[in-house]
Amino acid sequence: MKQWYETLFENYGIGYDKECFAQGTSGECDFIEKEIGHNKKCRILDIGCGTGRHSIELARRGYTVTGIDLSESLLKRAKEKAKEEGVSVEFIQADARSLTFENAFDLVIMLCEGSFPLMETDEMNFAILGNAYRALTSGGKFIFTTLNGLFPLFHSVKDFLASSTLEGNANYSDNSFDLMTFRDHNLTTFVDDSGNKKELQCNERYYVPPEISWLLKSLGFKSIDIYGAKLGQFSRNDPLATEDFEMLVIAVKIAR
Repeated sequence: MKQWYETLFENYGIGYDKECFAQGTSGECDFIEKEIGHNKKCRILDIGCGTGRHSIELARRGYTVTGIDLSESLLKRAKEKAKEEGVSVEFIQADARSLTFENAFDLVIMLCEGSFPLMETDEMNFAILGNAYRALTSGGKFIFTTLNGLFPLFHSVKDFLASSTLEGNANYSDNSFDLMTFRDHNLTTFVDDSGNKKELQCNERYYVPPEISWLLKSLGFKSIDIYGAKLGQFSRNDPLATEDFEMLVIAVKIAR
């Protein structure tokens, strides 16, 4: 039986690129470049690359990038876009929970809920973090965003999603936040690339900062920094606040 995130992305590459949360690519890549010192020799892995928006932009700027995603549909769109822009990216269909890369990349990025934290169990989400750790070289950096568990304690997830959704984007209703699991359950309604209207029962895991720090430390990451993640404007100058829907996490792998 397919999970909701597999069904959602079966035929949604064009629609995905129109979503409001997919509009900050250039500014986010500016931040990534700054974090790696504009080192063009840096080998980058993009986990949950989707339609390849970060992979393609970084490749256009001269970096060697490998993008992996579970969705054949999103990868097809990514390859089309890369070809149109004349850039080379290695796109691989793979499950983030079972990656086999070992000490192969200087930077791993996982942005906009790229696989994490969509999985149905905490153990699966943790496996993704572990695979990111193994993929990195010693001294390599891991940059990712995830849902901020502080937000739903103070604000309505339903109201936030409604206020930030553009016309034609997916719509979210019947939200229910479970305090025991920190999962938001909702009914997602969207129109796929063929014009078919679909409804899916979805849920995503929210994390609080101490959880993320502990998970990363247990894997061997050091220098773990967490900030607010503002669309297209990632910055170390933005302390995480309860108003931030997402958090930006930056960690460094130090050999044990």
